[in-house]
Amino acid sequence: MDLIHTLTIASIGGIIPCLFWLVFWLREAHETPEPPRIIMACFVGGMMATLIVFPIEYFIGLFSPEGSGLTITLWAFAEEIVKFGVCWVIALRTRFEVRPIDAVIYMVTVALGFAALENTLFLISPLMIGDTATTLMTGHLRFIGATLLHTLTSATIGVFIAFAFFKRPFQKEEFALMGILAAGVLHTLFNFFILEGKGAQTFLVFASVWLLIMMLIVVLEKVKTITNIPIQNT
Repeated sequence: MDLIHTLTIASIGGIIPCLFWLVFWLREAHETPEPPRIIMACFVGGMMATLIVFPIEYFIGLFSPEGSGLTITLWAFAEEIVKFGVCWVIALRTRFEVRPIDAVIYMVTVALGFAALENTLFLISPLMIGDTATTLMTGHLRFIGATLLHTLTSATIGVFIAFAFFKRPFQKEEFALMGILAAGVLHTLFNFFILEGKGAQTFLVFASVWLLIMMLIVVLEKVKTITNIPIQNT
């Protein structure tokens, strides 16, 4: 398979599923969508975040053994911090964050952009050697696992920011840091159990992610109810 053909198929397999997830989350959030140009900027920014993370993870790997608990943890936190940083630059610090739910949507969009390029890169190798079975399995596992993990962890940061929307600036910073910490821990645990687990344990990890996604949907309903809460002085 020639390179152009490979990149085209990998891009379709990596990006299209993430766009379907994006449509789902945009519809789940509320009926009044964020500006399309900001959503697109967040998605593309998430893809660029993947390119930022790779050299960081390579640098971490130079000083920490691959597969060690420290490496897994640092890689997970690097991804969450970079995704948050990209989202902050593009959307969170701008006038386009006008409701608490916006932070969640912007973070999820960045996460899906990140997953889209990451999935694409993972599909290239089996496609290059014509391994259709591995390509399909890789795409399937990343669709139900890694893509949802990135969505879950980034949405977690967004939820923390959303609940601090009407609070003082220093409290917003504290909530954002707590969100990054929670996301990093979730990401670390997922990576650790996936690397260490086999068979039934791996299934339980994926099932746990789906369960947490369903809980996230419930939390989003709570986030929607705080959109009209007046600004508090405490």
